[in-house]
Amino acid sequence: QRCPLATTAMLHTAPKVGSVNRQASAKAPVARVASVRSRAPLKCNAVAQPPELEAVPRSVGSNGSANGATSKEIVKHLRYFFGKNDHLSQRDAYHGAAWTVRERLIDAFDKTHAHWAEKDPKFVYYLSAEFLMGRSLINTVYNLGLEGEFAKALNQLGFDMEAAADAERDAALGNGGLGRLAACFLDSMATLDLPGWGYGIRYKYGMFKQLIDGKGYQKEVPDIWLQDGNPWEIRRNDIRFKVAFGGKVERKKDASGKEVAVWKPSEEVWAVAYDNPIPGYGTPTCGNLRLWDALPLDEFDLGAFNAGEYDKAMEAREKAEAISAVLYPNDSTPEGKELRL
Repeated sequence: QRCPLATTAMLHTAPKVGSVNRQASAKAPVARVASVRSRAPLKCNAVAQPPELEAVPRSVGSNGSANGATSKEIVKHLRYFFGKNDHLSQRDAYHGAAWTVRERLIDAFDKTHAHWAEKDPKFVYYLSAEFLMGRSLINTVYNLGLEGEFAKALNQLGFDMEAAADAERDAALGNGGLGRLAACFLDSMATLDLPGWGYGIRYKYGMFKQLIDGKGYQKEVPDIWLQDGNPWEIRRNDIRFKVAFGGKVERKKDASGKEVAVWKPSEEVWAVAYDNPIPGYGTPTCGNLRLWDALPLDEFDLGAFNAGEYDKAMEAREKAEAISAVLYPNDSTPEGKELRL
């Protein structure tokens, strides 16, 4: 699993939200999250009563799928999502399995958040510049108890689940210990049934990939990890906010004649939300990592394009998308320093 802290033993030793277990918090770093939460009483016991999921037609563990239904779902997703009927590759097998698992994952996500909306508990919000989540297929099927079902379904199609999972691209959202720790916190909160979300930025190119060129020199190239789509995210077009930068402050008088300061920003972009469900291990609780993407307010300047100013027609889009393009852009230039900030 992604996080060694999120063990089955923790499910029994972690304190319930609303109570303090100093012995558990001293021994287990994850349990301290619950202890911090206990400073103010909750309106419900979110740990003691995780949401119940409706039964789904599946066999958990090594028993495999029932009547080949799961393999049929995989084939259906490949046909209608990717136009694939035959000559399937390992990458195709991964995509078919991932988009099939996604439906089970969203069911758990919806049940969990409906439960939290009803009980209205206090939340943990973890903000980080990085979330090094790793690959999601194996983690998700094990956490949801679907490993036997999907292993057998892929085997029926002539594929090995481990080999198919190797075709998944790593989510380029982190680089080192900070991102790994953030991912462990999210996994552990979901496993311990703690209401909580992570917040970060949806980097389009992440850090970079290191290659060796024909002359034997190291070369850095973009890690375009989203080029095949990401089955583990849910775009929320209806959840967006304007974010402003730069500009100046002007002093004006309001309707009552009082002098007020008004900020006039020089640039605005949309922050658009993407949700990434985080399933807990051995529990129906499913948390969330919400990532923000930067988009322009005006998609395209048709007037500039018709005037022959083609670069200017796309300028607003390029400036906005640069904000969420790369994790830790080079800051050796003034422009790089501004972008990193």
